[in-house]
Amino acid sequence: MRSAAASALVVLALAAAGCGGSEDETSGNPPAPPPPTTEPTTGTETTPGPIGGTPVGVYFVRDGKLGFAERSVGPTPKVATAALEELLGGPTASEQEAGLASDVPQNTKLQALAIKDGTAHVELSNPLDALGTAQVVQTLLQFETVDRVELEGAQREPADVEEFLPAILVESPAPGAEVSSPLKASGTANTFEANFQAEVVETGGKSLAKDFVTATSGSGQRGTFEFELDFFADRQKPGKLIVYERSAEDGSVINKVEIPVTLTP
Repeated sequence: MRSAAASALVVLALAAAGCGGSEDETSGNPPAPPPPTTEPTTGTETTPGPIGGTPVGVYFVRDGKLGFAERSVGPTPKVATAALEELLGGPTASEQEAGLASDVPQNTKLQALAIKDGTAHVELSNPLDALGTAQVVQTLLQFETVDRVELEGAQREPADVEEFLPAILVESPAPGAEVSSPLKASGTANTFEANFQAEVVETGGKSLAKDFVTATSGSGQRGTFEFELDFFADRQKPGKLIVYERSAEDGSVINKVEIPVTLTP
């Protein structure tokens, strides 16, 4: 499933580029899938970007599941390539402090990327484990031109990534974002009866806002969510958006995710 937040980022890129389609930037013809090779190659992609750059999603790892980060890339006509390069570079120090890591081996290089007929053909310099593969696939699936990803001889679609997604995947705000009231959040979730809790807290754990959230679907089917939380901040200060479920068995907190943010008046 392509998330609402990620799709919105791609719509911004296409709108700024002034078109809904694209072509091979090197020859004017649709690119052919790159041949298998261990030598560096020049990849092509068909996802144009705006002149001034755009925010893109990059999927790292938090507690054994995928976690979202946001980067700004450009100016570049190859936004998908830029997003993959950001992923391969690993999380920043602040993203690591937010609990994000990567299963992609260090020093992995992008050898080729070609997008044709909805399939992103990717070649990397190192083999990936299942979780690292999910990072690459989910990062590319955010683009409207990508329906599936071919990597290491196998094609993967959104359903193949579901097991690596957390029960609650927050894609806005991203870790480190500055937020003012009302805090606006969005993402995807697959929770019991589509329900979960959301809370804004400041340093020290004091709760500033709390609400009950219902996604568009749940109980085995991933849905999308959007919500707002009104809070009061008298000055700029560190805080967190916390999302979690209450266990249907004993009411304990499960599937908890904390997104560090900066609260602003």
